[in-house]
Amino acid sequence: MARFTQAELQTYYGASVPDLLPADDQPLRLLFVGINPGLWTAATQTHFAHPLNRFYPAIFRAGITTRPIDASAGMTPEDRDYFRARGIGFTNIVRRATAKASELTNAELKEGGAELFSLVARRKPTVVAIAGITAYRTAFNRPKAKQGRQPEPLAGAELWVVPNPSGLNAHETVPTLAAAYAEAARAAGLI
Repeated sequence: MARFTQAELQTYYGASVPDLLPADDQPLRLLFVGINPGLWTAATQTHFAHPLNRFYPAIFRAGITTRPIDASAGMTPEDRDYFRARGIGFTNIVRRATAKASELTNAELKEGGAELFSLVARRKPTVVAIAGITAYRTAFNRPKAKQGRQPEPLAGAELWVVPNPSGLNAHETVPTLAAAYAEAARAAGLI
């Protein structure tokens, strides 16, 4: 596992993490969307990489991946190819790294929502799974939205809002996250 001092992590404020997507000519079946990169994610250039983030244990438990993946030190090239080959992609609503999602402005979330809409329209994933109900409500002006499958698609893709796997979202567990992620993955034909 990588180790960073707080001073080292602070240097990643405002950094971005590139999307991890299959090649343009390959199918994108399930697009996972985070709120924005945390500082650890920015430091490792890997989505959902913080050691306390439950994302990778949850997708393994859900059957979305067939092997455990430890992304806390960053993904290996083999890990990245594995996700691409399965038709799984990763992006964020907002590209700017912060220590907490609460540091984002509503304007940033709305602008990021518009950019996500454009990405989905261009790449045409089967399913989009946004990890974070509060960010979704703000980014897409859906103040009453609930978690789960949304009644309206996003740029033609089936849209799910799933729980955020951050360790700061303490009321969720790996089993509850796995159950929510599995629903979106079943809709995408991955499990």
